[in-house]
Amino acid sequence: MDTGTERHLSLDRYWRRRVAVLAGMAGAVAALAWACGGGSSGGGEKEPVRNAGAIDSAAPPMPPGAMPTVTVTTTVTPEAAEDGAPCNAHDLVFTMAAAKTYAAGQEPRFGVTVVNTSSASCRFDAGTLSVVVRSGKDRIWSSGECLKAGKGKRTLRRGVPSTAAFTWDRRRGCGGAPARPGTYVASLKGGKAGKRIFHLR
Repeated sequence: MDTGTERHLSLDRYWRRRVAVLAGMAGAVAALAWACGGGSSGGGEKEPVRNAGAIDSAAPPMPPGAMPTVTVTTTVTPEAAEDGAPCNAHDLVFTMAAAKTYAAGQEPRFGVTVVNTSSASCRFDAGTLSVVVRSGKDRIWSSGECLKAGKGKRTLRRGVPSTAAFTWDRRRGCGGAPARPGTYVASLKGGKAGKRIFHLR
């Protein structure tokens, strides 16, 4: 065999060895990838992937026998007062007016106003109102004892003021001695209103 033939055979054997080595390495890599990819689970079937987001967002089941809670709100509407019925005290607003100073010989006059705030007209007895005048702790005069004015029932329409006037003759009690000049306080009985402080000259 000549030298050219021997060199050709040597190159052929060299490349066969290289191909065999490369094939063996490729097979080893493939086997390793198969083992790491879950090839040992058997059957070649992949386990289905579960949707974690769908599981977490699902509402928990209601326990057996549990019933949903129902909240019922009831609104109570107050009944409107009947027209012509007696007035309720909490529906009435009272005010009392008086001058701050009365000259000598001038008789003090007190105006008491009542307003009905209910939704209907009502009957009010003005005779239940009276003005009491005091000087310190001394009770000087009372319209309920000395006057007849303002007596009698009246119909109060909603929001329409009704006024009763009480005039003091500047005497102690009913027709007693004249009251001295000074400071006096008038208060309302039969209704809630602010006191009035005034002066007699």
